Amino acid sequence: MGKLSHYDPAGRARMVDVSGKSVTRREAEATAMVELSAAVLAALPSNPKGNPLEVARFAGIQAAKRTAELIPMCHPLSLTFVDVVTEIQPNGILIRAIAATAGPTGVEMEALVAASIAALTIYDMCKALDKGIVIREVALQRKSGGKSGDYQKTSA
Repeated sequence: MGKLSHYDPAGRARMVDVSGKSVTRREAEATAMVELSAAVLAALPSNPKGNPLEVARFAGIQAAKRTAELIPMCHPLSLTFVDVVTEIQPNGILIRAIAATAGPTGVEMEALVAASIAALTIYDMCKALDKGIVIREVALQRKSGGKSGDYQKTSA
């Protein structure tokens, strides 16, 4: 396991200098699961606030673009692609977020933020029906590019 890079020798948090790193295409995919009851799933099409899945998709895309404003040591990135896809499953909504850039640092955080905010948006739009909605399993599924190479999550 490598060392944590966001600390200086004195132990203070710092932004990593990526100016010497190669510019490469980098992509990351993250997922989140929003656990919903059968009643809430059935009510999705008639939500008075609009389509929760479409609003969540837009929220996730917008959030990915604002990751550096939310996570203090993240670099502002010029994203070349962001997509959020929602999939209705028997126990809720699976969210997949993909982010890409051509740059000196990865987009894992952007994908994770997109999936997380999309999940929170679904919660916000459905909480009137059930306050017991659970967001779980926010995880990086894969990443490519950069010095550390490719990563693929393995099943636990």
